[in-house]
Amino acid sequence: MTEKCGVVGVSLDGRDAARPLYYALYALQHRGQESAGIITHDGFQQHSHVEMGLVGEVFDESDLDVLNGTAGIGHVRYPTAGSVDSSCAQPFSVSFKSGSLGLSHNGNLVNADEIRDELAGVGHAFTSDGDTEVIAHDLARNLLEEDLVRAVKHTMGRIHGSYALTISHDDTVLGVRDPQGNRPLCLGKLEDGYILASESAAIDTLDGDLVRDVRPGELIVLEKDGQGYDSYQLVENDNTAHCFFEHVYFARPDSVIDETLVYEARRNLGRRLWEESGVETDVVMPVPDSGRAFASGYADAASETTADGEMREEDDDGVEFAEGLMKNRYVGRTFIMPTQDERERAVRLKLNPIKSTVEGKTVTLIDDSIVRGTTSTQLVQLLKDCGAAEVHMRIGAPEIVAPCYMGIDMATREELIASDKTVDQIRTAIDAESLAYLSTDSVADVLGKDRIDLCLGCVTGNYPYEIDGEETDRDVTRPELGDQPMYADD
Repeated sequence: MTEKCGVVGVSLDGRDAARPLYYALYALQHRGQESAGIITHDGFQQHSHVEMGLVGEVFDESDLDVLNGTAGIGHVRYPTAGSVDSSCAQPFSVSFKSGSLGLSHNGNLVNADEIRDELAGVGHAFTSDGDTEVIAHDLARNLLEEDLVRAVKHTMGRIHGSYALTISHDDTVLGVRDPQGNRPLCLGKLEDGYILASESAAIDTLDGDLVRDVRPGELIVLEKDGQGYDSYQLVENDNTAHCFFEHVYFARPDSVIDETLVYEARRNLGRRLWEESGVETDVVMPVPDSGRAFASGYADAASETTADGEMREEDDDGVEFAEGLMKNRYVGRTFIMPTQDERERAVRLKLNPIKSTVEGKTVTLIDDSIVRGTTSTQLVQLLKDCGAAEVHMRIGAPEIVAPCYMGIDMATREELIASDKTVDQIRTAIDAESLAYLSTDSVADVLGKDRIDLCLGCVTGNYPYEIDGEETDRDVTRPELGDQPMYADD
């Protein structure tokens, strides 16, 4: 699985924004590896550099030197909506009668096609099939008739789905989070200005301080020259729909998302995993890097109590934590391999077991999720080929039974192994001695949320947005575009 995007925006006092944006994008590179881009504004004109590739491939010194201006936005992308080409790379920019507009989007709109068709019907020309351009066109049209705050609120009333946006309107930078707060966005204070970013790790990279999360339905407008910010609560909902997979997998462990340090959340999920389904084995090891924090918490909990919940004797250390799989960080994604044999070989290139840790041992292998089941099957076989006496699989999240429509590149129902198989059938398929997932209630409890305040669509099949052909888990209505004015002056 891959996250769709990372967004960032800064407004600074007397310092060009290009390099801070560049460094922040490096900190968010894990959120998107297909394209990267920066837009800045110098008070007179907008400057843009957007290309396909990693941050380090897209920008060199000369590129940054011509991105003038103390305000700007940036973006890294992995596409889940729109084409895999430069037409959908971001930030998306447009110039119109009311100025220059740049927009970076993390998330996915449910009704983008409806809005695109409506706008195209009155003369708007689109250059991509992505949903970000739809937001940009709708906002640009509203800005012809309304001030910035009213224009954003008007657009928010028309779009439906998940979005965390950083927007530049000339040299003003703003951030918007959708009314249910599905995708993360936070505000930070720098020595000479303010920053908006998908994760606090980007703020840390610039030696800044996290101020707080942008609230669901909130608009933050950074003052020019980094002097402060204004807040507008444009929409208020009774419940949120925070994506729980940000804490389970996508966010960097050192980021704080919705007031929770991701690393500690994963450790606590691992502790709960031991309490729910611990098994006494010789060693517990993570699938690097995704299972490391879970395995650490699992092993800590195992050192305190037995699998039956009893306090351990003083001389009983519990289950040993061990790094039994070594990762080769120079191997690319396995899906680019053209044959199944090559894909299986790529797993061995990526992960190699440490024989002395595994041979003759009973092993608990911990990961954050099982999607198709292919990698889990190969890893279990890898450990058994290396001499493991038993391999037990523990997963730090519930079963993934349905696709994500909210900006995560996830398999279809037909490809998801848990969509039509029981836990025991999956255990048989991956050839593990036992298999257990963390319960949904435990995820909500560890994250300090009620279930209704989380997006759990991929593990329940019930979504927090109105999606064609899917069930909802709350009272939510998709905007009826024909029942509301398209333009501010209607």
